Amino acid sequence: MISKQLIHEGWQFKKTTDSIWYPATVPGSVHTDLYGNKLIPHPFVKDNELQLQWISETGWEYQTRFFVDEKTLQKSNHMLSFDGLDTCASVYINDSLVLSTNNAFRFWKADVKPFLKLENHIRIVFEPTSISEEAEKDKLDYELPEGLRIFSRKAQFQYGWDWGPTFITSGIWRKVFLESWNIARIEDTYFKQIKLSDNIAELEAEIAITLNEEKELTLDILVEGELKVTIKQVFRAGEHVMNIPFTIENPQRWWPHNLGEPHLYDMEVRLRRNNKILDVKKLKKGLRTIEHIAEKDEVGESFYFKVNGVPVFMKGANYIPQNSFQSEVTEQHYEQLLNDVVTANMNMLRVWGGGIYENEVFYEKCDEKGLLVWQDFMFACAMYPGDDTFLENVQQEAIDNLKRLRNFTSIALWCGNNEVSEGWHRWGWQEGRSEAEKEEIWNNYLKIFDTILPNTVNKLSEVPYWETSPKFGRGDIRYITEGNAHDWWVWHDGYPFESLEKNVPRFMSEFGFQAFPSYETIKFINDNDSIDINSPAFKTHQKHQIGFERIKEYMEHDFPVPDNDEDYVYMSQLLQAYGIGKGIEAHRRSRPYNMGSLYWQLNDCWPAVSWSSIDFFGDWKALHYQAKRSFENVLISFEQNNNNVDVYVVNDELSPQDGLLELQLIDFKGHIIWQERVEIKVEASGSNIYATLPIEIFNKKKYQAVLKASFNESSSLFYLVKPKDLDLPQGTVNLSLKKVSEGFLIKVTSEVLQKNVFLFSPQKGHFSDNYFDLLSGEVKTVYFKTSAEEAAIQFKTFNTFIR
Repeated sequence: MISKQLIHEGWQFKKTTDSIWYPATVPGSVHTDLYGNKLIPHPFVKDNELQLQWISETGWEYQTRFFVDEKTLQKSNHMLSFDGLDTCASVYINDSLVLSTNNAFRFWKADVKPFLKLENHIRIVFEPTSISEEAEKDKLDYELPEGLRIFSRKAQFQYGWDWGPTFITSGIWRKVFLESWNIARIEDTYFKQIKLSDNIAELEAEIAITLNEEKELTLDILVEGELKVTIKQVFRAGEHVMNIPFTIENPQRWWPHNLGEPHLYDMEVRLRRNNKILDVKKLKKGLRTIEHIAEKDEVGESFYFKVNGVPVFMKGANYIPQNSFQSEVTEQHYEQLLNDVVTANMNMLRVWGGGIYENEVFYEKCDEKGLLVWQDFMFACAMYPGDDTFLENVQQEAIDNLKRLRNFTSIALWCGNNEVSEGWHRWGWQEGRSEAEKEEIWNNYLKIFDTILPNTVNKLSEVPYWETSPKFGRGDIRYITEGNAHDWWVWHDGYPFESLEKNVPRFMSEFGFQAFPSYETIKFINDNDSIDINSPAFKTHQKHQIGFERIKEYMEHDFPVPDNDEDYVYMSQLLQAYGIGKGIEAHRRSRPYNMGSLYWQLNDCWPAVSWSSIDFFGDWKALHYQAKRSFENVLISFEQNNNNVDVYVVNDELSPQDGLLELQLIDFKGHIIWQERVEIKVEASGSNIYATLPIEIFNKKKYQAVLKASFNESSSLFYLVKPKDLDLPQGTVNLSLKKVSEGFLIKVTSEVLQKNVFLFSPQKGHFSDNYFDLLSGEVKTVYFKTSAEEAAIQFKTFNTFIR
């Protein structure tokens, strides 16, 4: 068989101008290697980011020695492969130049048979990207937005964003390996689904193989260990692509986890000569249909997804890289974050276009967990060059990543870019340019996003393509009626949260609001035990120019403003959850007009004040707990219209739901002021009003009462006034703890309604629920998962802030 030798040991690095070598870790980056050798402080602590910008302006070299045994050396073919070099690199084997690279997203291979020996030396020289960027910039007689990053095909967020630091890193960021073989190898395997019905799945295995010389070879295709088809024939030397049809009877479909089982089949291709196996490719494949529907209708143009022929409401968030330094992201990080996504009842993540095409493990886990992926190509918030060299680089980048990812079932859409079209049409990028210049820049846009990328997707994949997100910027009235939208009226334009309820688009692929991270994260940033949000160090971790001011402005509108830092952090998280929760539920109530709600953003790439619902250390903010509630398959939601309150029941299940809708108006001391019960039948995959209540039922109690609605296992609370206007009573919160396996069960009670109860502990752990409202006399049970043998549980409650 083919031998595959990882070359990850014994690496060293240095400045190109230095003579001293230091140990290096591969995969890795120059920043992590510098920190690992104690040559720089931690990049994420205090304001160290500002002191480390010299790293990206420096040339770096990496080297190692590796050995090949005599038997392997005698093989006919030797391919040195790099899954990721960031970015401008020259690769030398035994002092011979074998590769020059210029794209961190591509896979680079070199035939090293002429240079390979028993003992080998690899040296890689990384040039600062600014050198080639400046050279490319000088070739243009006009300036493109946004800066030098557009000339380098690497993660755009490394150049700084309004939630992330500037770390333009370099290094060997993915696997390095040597493949050696004699007769033949499988270059690529693609299982293409031709037809799917309840009775049969018709598939085609597209298999690319390479041979040294003419041989009779056999290809076997197995599903769940069962041999489905065998092809035996004579192949001439060279490259061949075989298209081999086969079927699966009574197929089990793959479903998003909230609608069914994400079933995966084990599939395998074997290449053999007689009974000797030469190469094997194994993968897991789900059978499902995915359709992206964008059709003209009476109000504009729809935007939604059908899975297995069923329109599915997409619930989720935008995903960014989990670390500024990708090598620091482990499989456990992927597992934990994606478990948190499933737990929060999400069924889709959008992989945002300023980050990276993720590692295979990300998509493997999305496949397993039943999560759909909206996959951007890596272009964001800028106009890009259109010269032949750049376009050829983009073309190969697309080919490499489509072939790498096209077998993953979870990928539902390939999108050309993030906010590039909106930026061109709305952000003033055309000002001061001649007509010829504008035409050239826009034509270059079309070459990439209207020609190269869609053609490549259509040729190599079964997944739909969408040119840009959003279709129209919010300055265009059509953003409400056509395609997908990014709504930044809230936050960027200072609109109140209520505007999210009034301006509901066909599919919301971005909207968000910032909040402070956990106490743990703030202490890490400050490098001490204080929760100081006014320290110069902490301020460098707020990357939006008016971020602090914007949070306070919105807080003053809806919430009390604490004068204590710890309390302010708590209130900022309530504020974020309150606003984004309004948006999510407005989108869901509007089904089927709106068919998706993806908020900005799920996670962080470093510890920071940001729009994330889970902070850098994995701590859930109030928003993530709110998302879990607002994304439940069956949701009770309320809308106030003039003198009425409409009670909606939204049902994402594929079957109707029958039951009793119970409505109660309860004062904050537990007295029932009014109640009503009605039998209802909730339609499948729909949203409807099932009760309309006159505001008069609140009488004069709108400041002292809450409306509770319950249906089967679901319940929701509705307050008629802003949080800061509630007349909340003071009362004792009682906690009782019981040690259980892997943590503690906490029972929480109070004689009065306690709003937004926040549980926290100095022990590291996770609360199954938090920031919840506790009704008078209710017993709330929360599981605190922790490895600690003892837990000191503390709490805050919103009631204490109402004077």
